[in-house]
Amino acid sequence: MMSSRTLLSLTVIALLGGCMVGPDYKRPDPAVPATFSTTDTPSASTAATIPDKWWELYQDPVLNDLVSQTLVNNTDIRVAVARVEEADAYMREIGTNLLPSFDLKSNATRARISQLGLIPVFPGLQAVRQIYSVSIGTTFELDFWGKMRRARESARAHTLASHFARDTVYLSMTSLVAGNYLLLRSLDAQLAISRDNLRNREEGLVITQHRLTGGIASALDLHQAEAACTMLAAQIADLVRLRTITEHQLAVLTGVLDLKLAEGNIKSLPAPPVPPAGLPSSLLELRPDIRQAEADVITTNANIGIAKAALFPSITLTSSIGRESISLTNLIRSAATIWTAGVNLNMPVFDAGRLVARMDQATAQKKQSLASYEGAIRTAFREVNDALVAVRQHTEREAALEASQESARKALQIARNRYETGYSAYLDVLDAQRTYNDAALAAIQSRQARLGATVDLFKSLGGGWKENQQQKDLQQ
Repeated sequence: MMSSRTLLSLTVIALLGGCMVGPDYKRPDPAVPATFSTTDTPSASTAATIPDKWWELYQDPVLNDLVSQTLVNNTDIRVAVARVEEADAYMREIGTNLLPSFDLKSNATRARISQLGLIPVFPGLQAVRQIYSVSIGTTFELDFWGKMRRARESARAHTLASHFARDTVYLSMTSLVAGNYLLLRSLDAQLAISRDNLRNREEGLVITQHRLTGGIASALDLHQAEAACTMLAAQIADLVRLRTITEHQLAVLTGVLDLKLAEGNIKSLPAPPVPPAGLPSSLLELRPDIRQAEADVITTNANIGIAKAALFPSITLTSSIGRESISLTNLIRSAATIWTAGVNLNMPVFDAGRLVARMDQATAQKKQSLASYEGAIRTAFREVNDALVAVRQHTEREAALEASQESARKALQIARNRYETGYSAYLDVLDAQRTYNDAALAAIQSRQARLGATVDLFKSLGGGWKENQQQKDLQQ
């Protein structure tokens, strides 16, 4: 009988002496520039360290709370987490194939033998008899060609891909919450300015009515002032609609469907620091979506080895030991011992090219995943460059629009003074009010665009990073 110790010894010898067919994974080296093309980001707000919780740089407790709720309640995140759990369980299942499994079997049967059959029943033997048996056995395929090890390698890479996919969802959801929150605060600021301008126009309308009564102004001035007020009231109604829709979007993202946020002002949010100039493009390798794409390459590379190993013979060891007796009381006696041991060799001879076709499929799948990996890096490189350009240009644009807003405010004050003293028509006041309102709204929207560009930059860089840990992270 082949003992369990002998079986284990043969297994170890076969595993140590076996080989792994198929290509070993080598990390691709996509051709991208060493640094990003846009390296002249404003140095006034640079930092060498960006924390993992980059949204806290906006120093807004409401935003921090919204992100925390999203990470717990968002359905997309919950789906991604469940997929990670599924992949982990699948990897554990594949890993068990490298170890033998044992099955305990027991059986009790009662049967009657025909007395008129081919084999007669001898005198003294009963036609009705029972058989009791209990045994433990195993069937174990030796991983001589590395098929199981390649399968484990593929499963491990698949599990890593699911982890990186989850991190990508984390990054996407937090960026989406931050972007919508910035839009909400921008609409709050636009509403505050529009309502303030409406109050000023309503005061101007009252003055115009008094001047018309006194014979100083004309009916044309009155109707122009009324039209200006109603147009601004319509603009405020549209801003309220957009704010409500944005609040609803945040409610869905956070899972708090009755979410209500008090009004705030985007001007109270500081411009967060951005990574310094001269960022190495190797930082792209830290993005979860790029890591996921590389894990897919590892998976398809291992699958080639699995398909290739199917072309070679498979060796399976079988063994069982137990007891069998027609009497339950005799089942414990040594004479009732039964055992089997065997080695099975299975080798494909002719399959009309099916196994070779499967290997060709695996090779083609690796080419696809490799192209997707290179494409992901190129897309990420463009996204970082675009974000760096956006941060720089929106910063310059915001400064110019703030100066334009101040000039428009002074022009409005002069136009009012000239109209009240009778030196100009009311049309000049209306033009000055319209110019100031447009300039003030443009300045607010530019502030939102600048902060939104920093969100895009953090997202394109894969979240936070630390300069002194860059090389360490890239080697992991």
